[in-house]
Amino acid sequence: MSENLYHKLQVLESEEHPLDRTSRLTAIQGPLLDWYRKHARILPWREEPSPYRVWISEIMLQQTRVEAVKPYFARFVEALPDAEALAAVPDDRLLKLWEGLGYYSRAKNLKKAAGILVNEYGGRLPDTKEELLSLPGIGNYTAGAIASIAYGKPEPAVDGNVLRVLARLLACRDDISGQAVKRRFESDLSAVMPKEDCGAFNQGLIEIGALLCIPGGEPRCGECPLRSLCLAARNGLTGEIPFKAPKKPRRIEERTILLIEAGDRIALRKRPEKGLLASMYEFPGLEGKYSQEEALAAAEALFCSEGENIRSAASAPDAVHIFSHVEWHMTGYRLEADRIPACFLAVPRREISKKYALPSAFDRYIKFINGKS
Repeated sequence: MSENLYHKLQVLESEEHPLDRTSRLTAIQGPLLDWYRKHARILPWREEPSPYRVWISEIMLQQTRVEAVKPYFARFVEALPDAEALAAVPDDRLLKLWEGLGYYSRAKNLKKAAGILVNEYGGRLPDTKEELLSLPGIGNYTAGAIASIAYGKPEPAVDGNVLRVLARLLACRDDISGQAVKRRFESDLSAVMPKEDCGAFNQGLIEIGALLCIPGGEPRCGECPLRSLCLAARNGLTGEIPFKAPKKPRRIEERTILLIEAGDRIALRKRPEKGLLASMYEFPGLEGKYSQEEALAAAEALFCSEGENIRSAASAPDAVHIFSHVEWHMTGYRLEADRIPACFLAVPRREISKKYALPSAFDRYIKFINGKS
């Protein structure tokens, strides 16, 4: 957008006649779309925005940085290029492809939704927001993103980036973590969405939030195409807006991790089908913090049957892993056994990283048993 047009916008809005909410949002269309066409990042899912690829990328991008998602996305769509392949993939293979991305329920919901697509939609994602919302794991934002980017439907897609941009643009001091604010912004955007380029409109707002109107840092207002319309920038409020109520402190759980080894084999077990890290593999563990002697005694009492024996114990690294609502504070021990107790899988050391999906919570222990820490 030219400087002359920016100046014209500023002249049109005077202190005596400020733009109303709808007019302000309508006015961002031109500068936003012009900026996006020039500055949009080159991302693999944008190069071929098929409904399937948009869906997979949007689910992966939930709670995960763009740069971290890129290699996972490429590997995932190569292995599972369509809904039919996703619906048929074994759970262990699915979780292995997802390993390291976290929030593993996302992967399980993808497979559930793929089964519905195959059985009810001929393997293709529906093109209406209402039908998209009926699929497991798809909420308002994801449905809006798929509908607008893949199908050209004028549906808003309000994520954290968009909430931040709109809050500053409108000088909204309400808590953006509240659902009422998100619904209001969705309604606001629905009224001004361009019928053409609606996918670019949504992605432009997201891109400005990711690159310029950034979280946790000074916004780059001097580079923003919306600066002349932004009430927070005009009034020096970007340090105060957006407002987000502080999260509750995470619960801390002490855990003792047991690396039970017999020759070249390590003990693994599968976690329950429901709950945190459901159906993934893990090293055996005990709830609470145990001393070396206590860990050895507990392991023998709980896991060893007749003919099995744990000969020795040695310290392994401590580790901390942070989930959204809980922290694991882990104390580790390496236990040498005559053979792996029958209640566990006896996995060759070389196969742990290749075949079994272990959450990143255990990364330090995987490196340790491989002699890398």
